[in-house]
Amino acid sequence: MGRRGQEVGGEDRLTEFSSTPEIGNAMAQKQHFDLIVRNATIIDGTKAPRYRGEIGVRDGRIAEIGMLDEASADVEIDASGLVAAPGFIDAHTHDDRLLLSDRDVVPKVSQGVTTVITGNCGISLAHSPKPQGEPTPPLDLLDSEGNWFKFQSFRAYREKLEAQPPAVNAACLVGHTTFRVATMDRLDRPASDAEIRAMRDMARESLGWGAIGISTGTAYPPAACAPTEEIIEVCRPLKEFGGLYVTHMRNEDDDITRSMAETFTIGRELGAPVIISHHKCVGTRNHGRSPETLALIERRSREQQVGLDCYPYIASSTVLRYDRLEQSSRVVITWSKPYPEFSGVDLEEVAQRLNVPKSQAVEMIKPAGAIYFMLDENDVQRILKYDDTMIGSDGLPHDAKPHPRLWGTFPRVLGHYSRDLKLFPLETAVYKMTGLTAAKFGLEGRGVLKPGAHADITVFNPDTIIDAADFKNSTRPAVGIHTVIVNGLPIWRDGRPTGERPGRVLTRSAGRGPGAVNSLNVV
Repeated sequence: MGRRGQEVGGEDRLTEFSSTPEIGNAMAQKQHFDLIVRNATIIDGTKAPRYRGEIGVRDGRIAEIGMLDEASADVEIDASGLVAAPGFIDAHTHDDRLLLSDRDVVPKVSQGVTTVITGNCGISLAHSPKPQGEPTPPLDLLDSEGNWFKFQSFRAYREKLEAQPPAVNAACLVGHTTFRVATMDRLDRPASDAEIRAMRDMARESLGWGAIGISTGTAYPPAACAPTEEIIEVCRPLKEFGGLYVTHMRNEDDDITRSMAETFTIGRELGAPVIISHHKCVGTRNHGRSPETLALIERRSREQQVGLDCYPYIASSTVLRYDRLEQSSRVVITWSKPYPEFSGVDLEEVAQRLNVPKSQAVEMIKPAGAIYFMLDENDVQRILKYDDTMIGSDGLPHDAKPHPRLWGTFPRVLGHYSRDLKLFPLETAVYKMTGLTAAKFGLEGRGVLKPGAHADITVFNPDTIIDAADFKNSTRPAVGIHTVIVNGLPIWRDGRPTGERPGRVLTRSAGRGPGAVNSLNVV
């Protein structure tokens, strides 16, 4: 028998285990690996207690976990005093363009992320022809100039990612709002039957070529006029391909429970798992409502598949909208096309400098983006702590002065909320950003450390890990990330990218419907 387990920063907890191919010495003798992570405290992504061990990697997968003293490797990483965890999976991103324009994906890799879920909130690069003039908001969150809106099919977008792979893996949604912009001459009305058929064809093509689901953003004007029936009819192929329905709901403030009911209805009608994006209760009138919303999620989860993600901040960020002003205690401009000098400036100061009321200042500086301080810390903590809440950054990588969540989300959960506030154990924090997310999104072989799994590994210091980005200096890399490995290759070491770009396009293990395409780069 062997022994495992010593809590980092705590007393020894030793439990016996059998010497098996998963944990033990016998199979390690005279073995050679491509890479070994040595002397690590392993947190495996399942909420199981941490234990001491070493990880042997071969051909991009974890080949052995145990005490590999007698084994050799081409690359050895000393993780003494450090935690080795599954690479973090960002459940909610807008990295569609970043994967192509900055293939090292530094804002994410520097905080331990190895896989990103793209195409959220109804907006994606795929299926949007290049716009005439400025892109329709909120598509401009991906590209304010429109130069990247050149992928008229999901196949074209995926093939570009495979031809020029980024450092991280990507599992891609396609956006209902993007479908609308590509299909309709006016967005201030429901789609016609012919337009719905055209959008449904886009959905079917995307899912057939490996998209993991469809996202909606009915909170935004281009999709706000889409009735429930339109969404259901456009998304019908989800059942055929086993895809996900992921939504930035129609309302996250006064009518939040009504919007949740609509979301659950759509999921049931489609027979599709539902994921509620960046769950929150917006505005002072709704502070303290998270027990109500979480109880509703809990009830519905007994009848259908439901998931949710959350970011660990009391401020949100999106395009600049007048209707958000009265709900926010503070508004900071992240970018402005006509007034780029206002990036990072409070709206209050912008109005003073322009010598106009805030309402007029908003109209003058649009198109623009903003950070809105409109959430309650108790709600944020309650939602973060909920058992089934995944971690998603919702970062906007193309903002001139982005929300700090782009660079700091995952270390903030691990350092501030888990270690400092003790909101949940470190094993639970890791699970929320690895094993849970992989299970909800159907990413087989990701999110856990076990033999046979893909070798996505993040090594970090549990005593020092913390977000360094704040609302004044929002692009500072996090502290405490030692090494990041994707598909067996280190992509981050010594505080910088290695230049390796082994990322792959990932598909849902439950999403292999008729016509679904296989590829050497799809796992």
